Amino acid sequence: MFVPLQKAYNQEHLTAREAQHKAEFIAFGPIVFQVARLMIKFGILDRLNNSSEGMTREEIAHEAHLSDYAAQVLTEASLTIGIILVDTDTARFTLSKTGWFLLNDAMTRVNLDFNHDVNYEGWFHLEEALTKGKPAGLSHFGTWNTVYEGLSQLPEQVQKSWFAFDHYYSDHSFPEALKIVFGHQSTRTLLDVGGNTGRWAMRCVEYDAHVQVTIMDLPQQLALMQQQTGSKTGAERIGAYPIDLLNDSAPFPTSPTFDAIWMSQFLDCFGEAEIVSILSRAARIMTPDTRLYIMETFWDRQRFDTAAFCLTQISLYFTAIANGNSKMYHSDDMRRLVEAAGLTVETIHDGLGQGHSIMVCRTLQ
Repeated sequence: MFVPLQKAYNQEHLTAREAQHKAEFIAFGPIVFQVARLMIKFGILDRLNNSSEGMTREEIAHEAHLSDYAAQVLTEASLTIGIILVDTDTARFTLSKTGWFLLNDAMTRVNLDFNHDVNYEGWFHLEEALTKGKPAGLSHFGTWNTVYEGLSQLPEQVQKSWFAFDHYYSDHSFPEALKIVFGHQSTRTLLDVGGNTGRWAMRCVEYDAHVQVTIMDLPQQLALMQQQTGSKTGAERIGAYPIDLLNDSAPFPTSPTFDAIWMSQFLDCFGEAEIVSILSRAARIMTPDTRLYIMETFWDRQRFDTAAFCLTQISLYFTAIANGNSKMYHSDDMRRLVEAAGLTVETIHDGLGQGHSIMVCRTLQ
């Protein structure tokens, strides 16, 4: 665990009064979340942000097309949550620093939309998911075993928030990741495992005019990928290999011989036994010159405890919605699984984009 996180988690930092306040904040967490979301949706935070003198409750109600009662309960709750401030002499509300981040910080907005559209109803079934090891919260969307099977069939807004969340975290890391993958060796053939909509594959063929990329994924995901990439320059150098990676007997492609195997925000979608199975099958097609790149947001390798907090909470999305048995991993756990698959970690690159790390692995041959 990085030193800043050790300092944050190894001892108590709060006074008794602060701890009690935090406990109550947690107890009312679902209400806090929805109040903050609606203050954004109704445009109230945006209006406060653009108001030099602040706004009265009556002005807020009028401009947001709300009743005085609705404006009253929202502003009073928002005041005690800490997302707005009030001048007691003029009764005018202004935006707080926390409110500004809710409104303007891209990561916060992505997380908020993801939790509302994808997760919120499913959290009610978290207890069942934890005790049964199945994504019980997925049932209100469909009868699939995992969210990935039904991703193409989710409601439009749910898909929008899911992909925005997925792409936000990965896209910020791609520029640095490309330098690592293509700077380490001559990478002419790359296997993109769990390539999703092909965003990484497209970045690869744009970055290197000679690389050939093969995307491995579920057939329905490959269909989405081909829709997204089909008309773009370089797409002719992207191939597809359909596979159900939960099938232990499903082999990785043996031709061509791959210089690089890429797994980005992928292994966090599987439980430990499944990860060992996937990595073991990857190891079988690797040569001594092949490098396997695992890009993940390991929660223990974050510079700030806010990031670690977000990642450990996201783990429960996997529990309740995605598949019931995976999480955002501690890097020591991932290293253990890599070694159990007959591979070794050659090096780790930290601090990419929004807190990503890349484990570079090779065979023991």
